[in-house]
Amino acid sequence: MKSDKVLYHAEMVNKEGLPGRSYVKGQGELNVPVSSPLKPQQGANPEQFVGLALATCLNATLQAIEKQRGFEHKSQVQVGVDMMYDTHGYQFMVDGQVLIPDQPREIAEEMLAEAETRCPVAKLLQGSSNVHVHVVDVFDFATAVDS
Repeated sequence: MKSDKVLYHAEMVNKEGLPGRSYVKGQGELNVPVSSPLKPQQGANPEQFVGLALATCLNATLQAIEKQRGFEHKSQVQVGVDMMYDTHGYQFMVDGQVLIPDQPREIAEEMLAEAETRCPVAKLLQGSSNVHVHVVDVFDFATAVDS
């Protein structure tokens, strides 16, 4: 049954742009310096935040699925995010790679499909032609920068 009850609410703030700081309002445990990945300043960037959000949410969802199926938690998720030009500025290309050791490919793909229907971040990114999430036997990123 669907409910409109909010289970958690967070507010993220960035006042300066890049470089600057981003933080979670009212929760001092996350206060991060931010900068452009194209500049020499130190700091995190939106590409990293998108990748971290997808990797963390998707693997936490896979962990719950593994537990439901009586499997030991072994799934791992790595996300590569490339920033590229498009006709109006920049765009992100997201490559989510999912490794589920000790499971046949068919079962791993079934678990990923279920996770993508349950993970809020995967659902948010769903339908974008810039996002590709898939099962792998080994992590392997070939970035546009390397091409």
